[in-house]
Formats: sequence, C-alpha cells, structure tokens
Amino acid sequence: MTTAEFIREYRERDIRQLALQANRFPDVDMPYALDQIQGWQIARRKLPKWAACDGVIFPPHLSMEQCSSEPTAQYKLNLAMEWAERVGHASSMTDLTGGFGVDFSFTSCAFAAATYVERNEQLCHIVEHNLPLLGLNNATVVCADAVEYLSTVEPQIMLFLDPARRDEHGAKTVMLADCTPDVVQLLPQLLEKSRFTMLKLSPMLDWHKAVDDLQGAVREVHIVSVGGECKELLLVLSTVVESELKVYCADLSTASDTSSLFVYTPGSSAPVANSKLKTQNSKFVHEPNASIMKAGCFDELAAAYGMSPVSRNSHLFLSDEPVEDFPGRSFVVERVTTMNKGELRKALVGIEKANIATRNFPLTVAELRKRLKIKDGGDVYIFATTTAEGEHVLLISRKYR
Repeated sequence: MTTAEFIREYRERDIRQLALQANRFPDVDMPYALDQIQGWQIARRKLPKWAACDGVIFPPHLSMEQCSSEPTAQYKLNLAMEWAERVGHASSMTDLTGGFGVDFSFTSCAFAAATYVERNEQLCHIVEHNLPLLGLNNATVVCADAVEYLSTVEPQIMLFLDPARRDEHGAKTVMLADCTPDVVQLLPQLLEKSRFTMLKLSPMLDWHKAVDDLQGAVREVHIVSVGGECKELLLVLSTVVESELKVYCADLSTASDTSSLFVYTPGSSAPVANSKLKTQNSKFVHEPNASIMKAGCFDELAAAYGMSPVSRNSHLFLSDEPVEDFPGRSFVVERVTTMNKGELRKALVGIEKANIATRNFPLTVAELRKRLKIKDGGDVYIFATTTAEGEHVLLISRKYR
C-alpha cells in the first residue's frame, strides 16, 4: 500500500490508533500520512471546501489549528472587495505573512494579481502545490521575510498581514508591538506601499490600544465571531480614504439566517439610563453576542435598539417589547426574584433543570447551581445579575429566538 492509498483509506480513523499500527505498513511514510489525515480531519470541520478537494496537502498540526476557518476567510474576502471598490482599484495585493494560505486563497480572489509571501520554505512548497488545485491561477508564491520583501515591493492596492502572536519562547503575546513583524514600526511603509492594509490580529488584543498605537491610520475595526466565540480582530488602515473610525461587530453563525452585524461609531451615544426591574412586569432580556462583548459598545447598543441596561456592569439589556434583529440572544423574562429564600422557593417551583449564567454576580455558576439545587439543561434560562441599586436578582427566562 502506498502512502497516498493509506491516507485515502484511513483518513477517518483515529490517528493515535493508526500510529500504534505503523509496523503493519512498512511502505507508508507514516509521519507524513498522519499529518495529512489529521489535517484533513481538521479541514473537514474548518475548511470543508479544502477537505473536498483531492490532492490538497495539509501542513503540520499547529498551522492547521491556527489557520482561518472558511467563514472568517470569506468575511475577509468580502471586506477586501468592498475596500478595493472604495479605493477604485482591484489590480494587485500582497499577503506578507502567508502561512498555510487560507486567507490568501480567499482575499486574492478580489484582485487581478496576488502575491503570497512566506519565510517558511515548507509552507511555500505546500501553497505552491495547493493553489492550482483550488482554482487560483492569479497568484505568485515568494519565499522571503516579510519585512525585507516590504522594502522592495512595488505599491499595492492591498497589503495583508497576520503577525505571529508568539515570542521566541513560544509564549502568547497580546500587545501589537510584541507581534512579529512589528506592525507599529512598519506603519509608515505599510501606508506608503498600499492604498489600504488589512491586519488580522488576536481577539485577545485590546483594540482601543491598537487603534491608538497605529496613530490615526485605522479606518475600520472588525470584531469577528463564529457561532458565539470571538475569533479574530481585523483592522483596516488607510491614508487614501479619510473617514470616521467605525467598529463592526460580526457574528458569523454557521446558520446564515442567524448571522448578525452591528456597526457603530465609538463615542456616538450618551450613556443610557439603567432599567428599573419590576417583578410584576414581563420583559425581554437580551444578551449581546461575543463580538459586542469584546467591543464594549454597550451604550451604543442600548441606544440603537431602545433598550435599558440592567446595570452598568451586567451587560444584559431589558425591553418591554421584542427587539427584532438583536445581535445576540433574546429571552422572555417570566419571573424576577431576589436571593431571599422565600422568594426563591416560590419562583423556582416546578423548575428542576435550567441553564444558568452569572453576570456581575458574587457567586459562580457552580456555586449558584448548588445553592438552587437545580440540574443543568432544559429550556429555562436563569440570569443571575446585580441591579443598579446593588440588589442580587435572578431573571428566570425562556428563549424568545
């Protein structure tokens, strides 16, 4: 059995079990085969179009885990197309930190010509092999250091960078200036050599600090989540286009009908008054998605949708009526109770299971669940929070949508 035959036949098997059976297949390059099987299994989840393409070579595990998923790569393609149209050109782009090439394979589709730059020779060979299989014939692969190549490249319409987020010891970095290459140091060259630059950054990074560090060059901030988990922070830099900074909070749920986008201008809304919770009124409670939680745009969100925050630090919002197209989850509040034992006993009658979340509350979920003696699950949602008056309350709710 050849290595290629082994990969095709066993690619749905557990790689740990396959590794233990390596002696049964003396003609198979087992380390390479296991890399390909593991890569294909990850791609089936993150990159189904790639997984369905025969002949694609996958890189080692770390590159596969760190690469973009199809939804986030498609988002970047849409963004590149919008900005190319905005600056009036779609002739050329260069990805200075190509990696496995997922983002490049998408964003390059917006341009007539595209250059992939990567200093890792192995990744260059893999990408050079994969691009034609993926139908990309407008690309040039260059094995070079990003900083050195930037100093020689002709002006481009778009430059794309995904700086490495680990230091020489392998520890994660969250400061922009600590990433490699140092985008802050390269800023003058990036602005000189592109009509716009797109930066892909860690969602752990403080976007306010990044905007400040980039000295007024940032035109858009995109905070991108997939299925409720914040995945990427994208910054678009340009001196060609003059505009107010805008922040885009996108949640790319795997179901397109539940994807959401909230756009705002920082500082555009005055603080909204806290809600006065009343136990006799049925209200709707709204929980923002992960992108909005990362953005911290709670006043802008409340103003845009006519809601009131439970309190300044609870990050839950109330309304008397349903809020259509809310970027997050909405629930019907059936009961509100304090932590008074008598009130609790009455409010929890008939509830044996519930999904519990704590927001600005002195107990953890595990501690509260133990106190309430309620199992996990079911269709009841309990939000434990603190009002503006400092009272600890439970919002007993059911999903609205």
